[in-house]
Amino acid sequence: MKKIPFSLMTVLFLLANLHLVAQEKLTYQKPPQEILELVDVPLAPSTLIDSEANNMVFLYRDQYRSIADLSEQELRLAGLRINPVTNIGSRTTYYNNIQLKQIEENQPRQVKGLPQNPRLANFSWSPDETKMAFTHTTEEGVELWVLDIKAAEARKLTDARLNANLRSPFSWFKESNALLVKMLPTDRQKLIDPETVVPDGPTVSVSDGAEAQNRTYQDLLSNPNDEYNFKQLVRSDLVKVTLDAKEETWLETAMYNSISFSPDGKYVMVTTIQEPFSYLVPYSRFPSETNIYDHEGKHVSQVNQVPLTEVLPKGFMSTRTGKRSLQWRADQPATLVYVQALDKGDPEVEVEYRDEVFQLQAPFKGEGQSIFKTRDRYAGITWGDKNTAIVYDRWWNTRNSRTYVFNPNRPKQTPKVLFDRNYQDRYSDPGSFVTKRNQYGRWVLDLDKNNAFLLGDGYTPEGQFPFADRINLKTGETQRLYQSSYTDKKETLVEALDIADGKLLVRIESAAEYPNYFIRDINAGNNDLVQITRFENPFKSLENVHKEVITYNREDGLPLSGTLYLPEGYDFNNPEKLPMIMWAYPREYKDRSSASQVTSNPNNFTYPSYGSPIYWVNRGYVVLDAAAFPIVGEGEEEPNDSFRKQLVANAKAAIDAVDALGYVDRNRVGVGGHSYGAFMVANLLSHSDLFAAGIARSGAYNRTLTPFGFQSEERSYWEAPEVYYNMSPFMHADKMKTPMLLIHGEADNNSGTYPMQSERYFNALKGLGAPARLVMLPKESHGYAAKESVLHVLWEQDAWLEKYVKNKDVSQQPVISKQQAELKQ
Repeated sequence: MKKIPFSLMTVLFLLANLHLVAQEKLTYQKPPQEILELVDVPLAPSTLIDSEANNMVFLYRDQYRSIADLSEQELRLAGLRINPVTNIGSRTTYYNNIQLKQIEENQPRQVKGLPQNPRLANFSWSPDETKMAFTHTTEEGVELWVLDIKAAEARKLTDARLNANLRSPFSWFKESNALLVKMLPTDRQKLIDPETVVPDGPTVSVSDGAEAQNRTYQDLLSNPNDEYNFKQLVRSDLVKVTLDAKEETWLETAMYNSISFSPDGKYVMVTTIQEPFSYLVPYSRFPSETNIYDHEGKHVSQVNQVPLTEVLPKGFMSTRTGKRSLQWRADQPATLVYVQALDKGDPEVEVEYRDEVFQLQAPFKGEGQSIFKTRDRYAGITWGDKNTAIVYDRWWNTRNSRTYVFNPNRPKQTPKVLFDRNYQDRYSDPGSFVTKRNQYGRWVLDLDKNNAFLLGDGYTPEGQFPFADRINLKTGETQRLYQSSYTDKKETLVEALDIADGKLLVRIESAAEYPNYFIRDINAGNNDLVQITRFENPFKSLENVHKEVITYNREDGLPLSGTLYLPEGYDFNNPEKLPMIMWAYPREYKDRSSASQVTSNPNNFTYPSYGSPIYWVNRGYVVLDAAAFPIVGEGEEEPNDSFRKQLVANAKAAIDAVDALGYVDRNRVGVGGHSYGAFMVANLLSHSDLFAAGIARSGAYNRTLTPFGFQSEERSYWEAPEVYYNMSPFMHADKMKTPMLLIHGEADNNSGTYPMQSERYFNALKGLGAPARLVMLPKESHGYAAKESVLHVLWEQDAWLEKYVKNKDVSQQPVISKQQAELKQ
């Protein structure tokens, strides 16, 4: 075993505790006009459509929030981020306008009666799809509103008393004439201000000897005051609110988490959070209790009790014991379905079957009837009718998934395995089953005797050609009903509106054409299209950039790909070697075949989101986006055993490929990434001489701070210390001499990517003399939401690329040949 040098560890530990120096205080900046004009544009609306494809709902919002919005009061408790004044998630995405459009209409209609300064969320169709409920957040709290689809008119049902802190604050009654609503209790106590409270003693945590190897969750409870505030914030009354705004208490105060009506509407499954709470895991693993009530609120039966789940067996496929995944059977009026582990939830236990599926009918007493056993971990059911259902299982370690068809009415009948495949193999993906709404308003398999239907993405070695198939569930044989033939556009088969009649809802786009919706009749030929939306491209300055997917090979022969952009008007007859920015994200595979597949489509609409590098094609750069960075470990070898070597090989192959085309000055190449992509950037700059500069956003750089696994690494630090050491850029900060821009949100809540990761890494780089800049964004989380923050990030990145990539002083730099770009030792 290679030992980690003690002296180096000691030095780095000391460096990690130095205070930041040479800090700047900046106001928010804006990027150059070529970038700014691609940011400050109106968004096309989000689109909701009813099951009969009669009505479309257009939801409009601003692309970004303001820093003032992010600065509203926020409590971070048990994995939640809550605004304690308004009682809704503090990071909720709000919409500010609604329009309606019947399919045959040319233009949408404005909804009347919306509140002033709308902050709308939690949209939900009524069971009969004649109405839509939603919330509006005021300065005081959350109101319940309802939209009449036919009249295109909205009205308020309650004042600002909803409790949306645990999300999903209401559910429709089956008759579509009332809603069951989480309301603030009248006896809520005043919250404790964590900034002013005087402690009355220490906080003590105890290990009882059981192994609790949890990921590095953030925003956890940390003391009794947090526990008190959490309890106050999630307590609710359940109140029945009718459409004429009458209110009736349905259940008294409790910590209501989820509410689910049975398909026939006669029963309600209610799950409540229980005590004790935990300082190690989020609220989803707190104790819970699940009860069944009738539609009038009378208790019927307790169907589950779950203890606090701090301890789980090791491994990504571990799960807790006891009943889990409780749900209503969609094809029956009131039948509960649940799953139990047969291997004690431990992937290391060898058993023939991992999970068992049960069903339990009213009055929901005792144990359920066994109807299915899965070989690997249960992954869901799509119900059809009393004789047909589809079950899925999967196993992460082998990347394997199975799809079974079975008869729930005859559970002893041997199920048929329809698909047994590597779920990372996109070329063999058979697609997803087509569903339709049944008499209960639930989505079930669309069946035609022994046949079902599939819609697939259609990735192939020749390109992407989505398809619709008919599959015989008895024989497993498929028949192709339709396959898109576009080579200059991308067609997405969104859903089947009426597969028997050949009607599909599709979305068609190209690199320069904004995605729009159409209804395609596959029974009438490829040209039978009815356009139902007409959204315009708001990014006109990108319409004429060159875009293509390039393919190339890694030095070990593994095929790779990436999406290449060249500035508008690039002269292919006299190619100029331009600076380049490469953006990527590493992904782990257990086989080379899946790792080599091309899933980029050059006809995807060119959409410059805040995290995209595409802006810089308008600044005179070559852009290689979504460059393939597979990390492969076959057989007993894990991908991360050779992470650094493969990482550098991927980067070198990409630069070689663009260089061979004559487009890039390989001395002026920058690399960027976000999250695990930032981790990639730091490793590339530490262990290769391929890049002039790097941009790393919201990353983790010291893997000893995530000791019980990270990303797709299942082993702990104590099982694979060399892997953790070799993969951690912090441990190799002394080798990093390439300019590095570090950006991180001060309120990052992503597991593992503590803001401290960037702060400590910068301290090490600064102490060792590496050129680096650290930008900490106030109030921002793992992704950046405020317009001020996004514009400033683009300004920082542009300035960094201009200084260290485009205008790099090459006179003092040696030319790096392909042969010289080797892994640093």
